Amino acid sequence: MLVNINYLCPRNKIIMQTERQTQIIEASIEIISKKGIQGLTIKNLSKKIGISEPAIYRHFDSKTEILLTILNNFKEMATFLGGLMKENSGSAADKIEFMFSKIIAFFSETPSLISVIFSEEIFKNEDILKKKIVEIMDINEQIIEQIIRKGQESGDVRTDINYKNLALIVMGTLRFRVKRWDLKDYQGDLIKDGNDLINSLKIIISN
Repeated sequence: MLVNINYLCPRNKIIMQTERQTQIIEASIEIISKKGIQGLTIKNLSKKIGISEPAIYRHFDSKTEILLTILNNFKEMATFLGGLMKENSGSAADKIEFMFSKIIAFFSETPSLISVIFSEEIFKNEDILKKKIVEIMDINEQIIEQIIRKGQESGDVRTDINYKNLALIVMGTLRFRVKRWDLKDYQGDLIKDGNDLINSLKIIISN
């Protein structure tokens, strides 16, 4: 569950939580995955975990704070990946392959998180959550844009398409693949299909 964010980001790089907070967050993700955001209530959390509602409020002030914690962890993860990309001296294709393979493996291991991260519409009525989602999207977009722009400057990425548009194509394709797997109840091998997608994207962006 959420602790598996360590797969991409070392523990000292993510927001530290108590064991009970982690349990509450993991239960929240499971509820969202199965019942949608409407099903995530303090009452349902209480029943699922087996503790009283006041006990949950001792760890989180509200449902919004729980969701904000989940999103903050993903923001830290995105920032960490961005740092890795800056340190990576490989080609643009190599960087995208590294980044996307990590993301695909992560979602393959923790598929319930797809319902949270790739369902931005569930946060549109909460300004603080919507703002956090936009921040995460902006970070990821900037990482890919920088990779492609530098690739164009070095001559290993095609220049007949603007780097911003090329970044959107690359990001949108990955999102579609992961979300489709989620909507089909995880049928098929996401890692295999993801690797095929990555190889295709490398061909598309190559000069």
